[in-house]
Amino acid sequence: MKVLFCGDVAGAAGRKAVKEFVPKLKQKLKLDGIIINGENAAHGLGLTPKTYQELIRAGADVITMGNHTFDKMDVVQIWQEENVLVRALNYPQETVGKGYHIATIANKKVAVAQVLGRTFMNSKIELADPFQTIQAFIQEHQSEYDILIVDFHAETTAEKIVMGYQLDGQAALVVGTHTHIPTNDAHVLPGGTAYISDIGMCGDYTSVIGMTRETAFTHFGLGVGCKRLEPATATSTLCAVYVEIDDKTNLATSIHPIILGDTLENTKDLC
Repeated sequence: MKVLFCGDVAGAAGRKAVKEFVPKLKQKLKLDGIIINGENAAHGLGLTPKTYQELIRAGADVITMGNHTFDKMDVVQIWQEENVLVRALNYPQETVGKGYHIATIANKKVAVAQVLGRTFMNSKIELADPFQTIQAFIQEHQSEYDILIVDFHAETTAEKIVMGYQLDGQAALVVGTHTHIPTNDAHVLPGGTAYISDIGMCGDYTSVIGMTRETAFTHFGLGVGCKRLEPATATSTLCAVYVEIDDKTNLATSIHPIILGDTLENTKDLC
């Protein structure tokens, strides 16, 4: 099985990158499944029904969220209809939405789950222990799926690495999202789990993690007053990982970062 996981889509620039490159990658790499983190897709914060549909039309089989899940409250409308949208499993049980989705991809049942990290995240919602939460999920649901993919939306690299090793041999893929900066540590762990600390974002890399430099400067005391953060739209770059999963073991055989677009050095020989 061949799967593409796209990092946090940040505003219109991120949506543009996804719409431009994902269909091309699907054809060139003969992708079976596409997962996209969409938590910043609507004007840089949150997701709306309209931007959700844009990602679906671009090819998403599953869309994950993060700490900005409820920044646009009309996201609730998406969960009121048939959907493939996933918010954090370690939110309180009564939270609207669902913490995982099981999709049929290449005749396999693929579970995509997300948990939020707790270190430096400053969540407005009380979070359960992500490590215990994902392990409890596996124990309860492992009979329902063939392949497990986990989006760990967290701030610190160490917390993400711990999650990777905890799930090594249990998940085919553990990806870090949230920081918007791609890391150079994509590899397959000893037990067969593909891992990367952060995929990076799909968006404008001439910005401050997706927001314009001018509005971001004021938050660090480099400007007069405090302006509302605005998403940057000057350039568009896609950051993703391409993962191959063995049909017999349901674990990973390889993981490859993909970067395509205007700013960062492009992955060679793709699109």
